Amino acid sequence: MISSRFKSITLKLQTIVKLHRLNQSNHRYLQSNHIHVDLRNKPTKKPRPHKRTRNQLRKPIPFLTHLKQCQNPDEFLSTFNDHDEMGYKHDYPSYASLIYKLARARKFEDVSTVLNVIQTRDIKCDEALFIGLIRHYGKAHLTDKAFEVFREMGRSFNCVRTVQSFNTILNVLVDNDGVRDAIRLFEEGPKMRFRLNSVSFNIMIKMWLGQGDWEKAKKVFDEMLEREVEPTVVTYNSQIGFLCKRGDVDEAKSLFEDMRRKGKQGNAVTYALLMEGLCVSGNFKEAKKMMFDMEYHGCKAELVNYGVLMSDLVKRGLIEEAKGLLVEMKKRRIKPDVVMHNILIDYLCKNGEASEGYKILVDMQVNGCEPNAATYRTVVDGFCKVEDFVGGLKVLNTMLYSKHFPRTETFCCLAIGLVRNGKIDDACFVLEEMKKRKMRLDWDSWEILVREFCLHDEFVSGRLADVISSD
Repeated sequence: MISSRFKSITLKLQTIVKLHRLNQSNHRYLQSNHIHVDLRNKPTKKPRPHKRTRNQLRKPIPFLTHLKQCQNPDEFLSTFNDHDEMGYKHDYPSYASLIYKLARARKFEDVSTVLNVIQTRDIKCDEALFIGLIRHYGKAHLTDKAFEVFREMGRSFNCVRTVQSFNTILNVLVDNDGVRDAIRLFEEGPKMRFRLNSVSFNIMIKMWLGQGDWEKAKKVFDEMLEREVEPTVVTYNSQIGFLCKRGDVDEAKSLFEDMRRKGKQGNAVTYALLMEGLCVSGNFKEAKKMMFDMEYHGCKAELVNYGVLMSDLVKRGLIEEAKGLLVEMKKRRIKPDVVMHNILIDYLCKNGEASEGYKILVDMQVNGCEPNAATYRTVVDGFCKVEDFVGGLKVLNTMLYSKHFPRTETFCCLAIGLVRNGKIDDACFVLEEMKKRKMRLDWDSWEILVREFCLHDEFVSGRLADVISSD
């Protein structure tokens, strides 16, 4: 008896999934036929043969082909060794690709092994390989290893270091709060025969602004001018952004005018920073006017500028004005991106208007803007918040089909809500999807689910245990 009911529920679940996928497949097929119906019987011209590029003409490297197919980081080095034992002669592209994949997977012990092989075999390497490795060490907060690579480039690997690798290690130190080390390296740069450029100074300005020290940042900027290193737009943007964030919009505008007097034109980001400062200080109209004045100064408004206005309108709850901004963008032939839509969707869903947020999600798709994981997660969470779990499940299905999935908390909330509404099959489907992704219920959710399942059917609690038990 119990076995037959278990099979019945499982078969029902499988049928629902199959019907759902078949329905989506048929829908896409009909849409495709509708769009291409007039083109079906038209004669098509024979495509002209394309001239093959240099990369296409180049003979494929067997090791690189196997390395590309390899998905397990633990097998990257063994793949290299296997080809080595077969007598394959590795060259620079092989070593560079292997180090890149190992560093990205944070298999740094294996990276050290490969570097030793490179040194022993005296393989000539480009600076780009070491720059990439320094960045990966920096992301892993291994600044000592990053600096060791920078130091040994010239000593052990006979690779000429340029200001590019110098700037890379300097930036790694700054990003990892190595203020003292960064100051020392920056001061020793000229002694190490590096000609410091605008990027070098920009990194130090970024460091002091990150520390909240405007005076020291300004001192570096003055030194930059004294050494006749021309500031870039990035140099000005970092300072303008800092001043706007601390509320000194007038000083930021003065710096902007000084920038223009020196013949340096601001970009869309420059105007966006000033607009944001104006919006925060309550001057939305002036911010909007600045955006339309941009073109007069030879700078076309971009998504980042509209994003500033959108964010301010949404923060003040002016949803209709925010929607009007999207219409205005379309009139100016600027296509709103997923971030713009997400700003609006996030506000609606957090304020109990998940259905309105869902409408915007649908409009996005109709207009050719692909929702991302954040879009789907926000809408599913919004439906759960207003306890519309059927609506949430509908969005979840689309989300999973798009190769995205929600957070564990959302899965749990949706499953519990569906059970409470008597949607046992739907709840089991959600739990099956959790299991596929190796997500686990927390103890509180497990306790609630068992209690709710038992209220509906004494047997179903056993089915629940089968669904969420670990293999």
